[in-house]
Amino acid sequence: MRLSLQTTTRCLRSFERSSRFFQQLRPLSIQPYHVAVSGSCSCSGRHLLASCGDRRSIITSHRFYSNPNENGKDDDDKIPSDTKNKDTAIVEQVEDILGGPMSTITIPEVWPIVPVIAISRKPLFPGFITRVTVAKDEILKELLRRKVRMRQPYVGVFMKKDPENESETVESLSELHAVGSFAQINVMGDNGDKIELVLVAERRIRILEPVADDVDSYENIGKINGRRARQERRKLVKEKGKDQISLAASSAVTLARTENVVSQPIERTTEVKATMQAIVSTIRDVMQYNTLFAQQLGLTANPSRNVVDNPVYLCDLVGSLVSADPSDLQNLMDEEVIENRLKLALLLIEKEKTVAKLKHDINKDVEKKVHDQHRKFLLNEQLKAIKKELGLEKDDKEALTEKMQDRIKNLNVPEYVMKVIKEEQTKLSFLDPHSSEFSVARNYLDWLTNMPWGKTSEDVLDLDRAIAVLDEDHYGMKDVKDRILEFIAIGILKKKVSGKILCLHGPPGTGKTSIARSIARALNREYFRFSVGGMTDVAEIKGHRRTYVGAMPGKMIQCLKKVQTENPLVLIDEVDKIGGASYHGDPSSALLELLDPEQNTNFNDHFLDVPVDLSKVLFICTANITDTIPGPLKDRMEMIEVSGYVAEEKLNIAQSYLVPQCRKDSSLEESQLQLTPEALQTLIKHYCRESGVRNLQKHIEKIFRKAAFKIAGGNSQEIAQVVVDNQNIEDFVGRPKFTSDRLYDSTPVGVIMGLAWTAMGGSSLYIEACLRRSLAASKSSLSRNPSTDSGFSNDSLNDAVSSSKSDATFGSLETTGHLGDVMKESMRIAYTVAKNILRNHFPDNDFLDKAHIHVHVPEGATPKDGPSAGCTITSALLSLALNQPARQNVAMTGEISLTGRILPVGGIKEKVIAAKRAGVNCIILPEENRKDFSDLPDFIRKDVDVHFVSHYDQIYDIIFRD
Repeated sequence: MRLSLQTTTRCLRSFERSSRFFQQLRPLSIQPYHVAVSGSCSCSGRHLLASCGDRRSIITSHRFYSNPNENGKDDDDKIPSDTKNKDTAIVEQVEDILGGPMSTITIPEVWPIVPVIAISRKPLFPGFITRVTVAKDEILKELLRRKVRMRQPYVGVFMKKDPENESETVESLSELHAVGSFAQINVMGDNGDKIELVLVAERRIRILEPVADDVDSYENIGKINGRRARQERRKLVKEKGKDQISLAASSAVTLARTENVVSQPIERTTEVKATMQAIVSTIRDVMQYNTLFAQQLGLTANPSRNVVDNPVYLCDLVGSLVSADPSDLQNLMDEEVIENRLKLALLLIEKEKTVAKLKHDINKDVEKKVHDQHRKFLLNEQLKAIKKELGLEKDDKEALTEKMQDRIKNLNVPEYVMKVIKEEQTKLSFLDPHSSEFSVARNYLDWLTNMPWGKTSEDVLDLDRAIAVLDEDHYGMKDVKDRILEFIAIGILKKKVSGKILCLHGPPGTGKTSIARSIARALNREYFRFSVGGMTDVAEIKGHRRTYVGAMPGKMIQCLKKVQTENPLVLIDEVDKIGGASYHGDPSSALLELLDPEQNTNFNDHFLDVPVDLSKVLFICTANITDTIPGPLKDRMEMIEVSGYVAEEKLNIAQSYLVPQCRKDSSLEESQLQLTPEALQTLIKHYCRESGVRNLQKHIEKIFRKAAFKIAGGNSQEIAQVVVDNQNIEDFVGRPKFTSDRLYDSTPVGVIMGLAWTAMGGSSLYIEACLRRSLAASKSSLSRNPSTDSGFSNDSLNDAVSSSKSDATFGSLETTGHLGDVMKESMRIAYTVAKNILRNHFPDNDFLDKAHIHVHVPEGATPKDGPSAGCTITSALLSLALNQPARQNVAMTGEISLTGRILPVGGIKEKVIAAKRAGVNCIILPEENRKDFSDLPDFIRKDVDVHFVSHYDQIYDIIFRD
């Protein structure tokens, strides 16, 4: 098709303006990328491309159509049909309806009623294009179709206040910002299910109110010129009644009345020019930091407008480019004063510059690090290759293999272990160093080659040295020291020391853990400690399978790797608190293999998966109580009791060990702080009564800290020496916690002092018995006439009488004091024994048969259990039945049987110590505990009158008949 001269002239002028626009932005480094042309042109887009030659531009987001010529026919009729259909397929339906392109429509200055298009996150600024899809709202879709058919392709685009709202319409105008854009539908694609619109914003408008129907649209048809438009007008007016859409049924806002937003005139002051120049300069800076920003500017900028000389368009350009908060962009949209709008635009572009610069710096740092690492990697690889060619360096796998061979070169590695090592080394040589299997195999070889195969430390079998070392670190503990000396003596005779499993059990703070370190020093063995208290996973002892990520051996293999000998002394602490069976396994059962001398010669760890000989290891376990240790585990250990300390032993330990250690830790000489023996005795008697010395050590450390504060904070001349005695000890450790260990100075009727033993040591335990109600009240309830009481029926009265007779005829026993099941059984046994004793000695005394008795054990918050209070409970019941107090200053312990026999109990040393601490000089013990009392030191047995009994009749004679 040939182009007319007038058409060619208009095209060239349009591209001349585009060229001037890009020459203005050339300092901004903007390259022509996309030209969005609005308005009319007398040639189609494909002919324009063909006629422009080298100055080729990409025309998108718009369609060009030729106007009818003087013959009333379109120039496009001369175009082949296949080419025409191909280029106009998107708007072919619209062209058939309207008889001409929408681009030829003159945009009206005022158009009050428009369909409402709600968008999210970013407003549409005048002069810019956006794409909108309408898919769900059928009324809005039909309204848009009708508007296009009526050649009224205008909509109002408003941003929703809620940025997360993705709906196409709103229920109220309050959901929209008031100021939006009046936009023309430039391209409309309708496939039935959804409508795709390309909107070009023209000016700012303000929404006023919703409109129920668009009847004014038919009146506006007459404003449209053109022959085909007039034909369409007559057709639409004729079918007005048929085609009109009723919008009242819809609750959404689809039509609204608007008004144009008229900006105030702007004066080109120096401040305005400076602001515009600052905006342009900032845009240039942002383009330097962000190349995508430059491409976006080329896509959105309108070449027909001068950016530098048009402040309104400059502000809108900034608003369409920046990625700011929706509220800030809407503020830019709402501002009517151009000067203020320029300031807002400058603020937004400055924020964009800050973000772009930060991203640029981060990317630059990352690129630099990546480049440096890549360069370093290449240089290292080149260096390795050069050294390998020169024979100066071997491969990593070869070096790793040689290092492992050097580790085991001087060790006596068993043959089966050496076989596994060679197999793993062969496997390692074929693996890729970057594979996960390579790291697993290397880790496994590291553990295998770091084990002390055949390497032992030489035992020092010297009895005199061992005695000196043990006495130097610990006072007392005769049983433990004797057992270690026996172990050394056997080693001297056999010329060989084998492993043993000892278990030290006793109250906390008695030195069980620290004595193990002294034993290791006496034997010249390496020392390793690990605690199993609360352990619930068997893998902590036997290791994890190598298939798991982060797998590692168990505690025993870690011990051997650390100490680098096969015969260390291993302390397994808190063995009585080990966890039970769970889905992770049973750790106590795993200890059986570890501590069994018949099995630990071939201990198999899950990680190493090769037998390890643990027969040379000396195992020492510690526990507070033995009741919670599983029977099979206890059977494999030699149990050694570590008893608590009496006051004399505590005083010796404090003077010989605790005070010198505190002096060393605090750097206080004896000339600066003097702690008298009387003060230490007061600490032991009134502050630290437990069996161990840990609490005593804490109180002594507290005294040294306060003394150091006085000396360092005061005048050194005035405070030459701090003396701590009985007069001022409360200034250092506070008021005494224990004033007396006796609840009763003299025991009344029904109260007997017993002796108890706990994990913390021995203590006194009182048993109290009294009547719940008097026997006279029970008898009077029988003699009362039931018929005189009102409010009861005959049946209920008879029940009450029978109940009263039953209560009076048979006595009852109630127990309190936080008692365990064993102690409750002891209560019932003692109740029966006491009744039998009364029948035998006092046949006329039926007190226990009829009385309702309450037995209580004081300190109800403390749990109490065990059978050793049986004889004490029996004595309390007999004292109440005979109405006779027992002998004063007598304490007893012993389990009683149903026939009155006294059975042996444990904790004799602790109980005797507790009795002496309470000032009791007469103690009743079971006959079978005579040997335990005989083993006590002389200073404990001194000044104590002990009676050994085998039947309760002997106790009765001691506490009642005497």
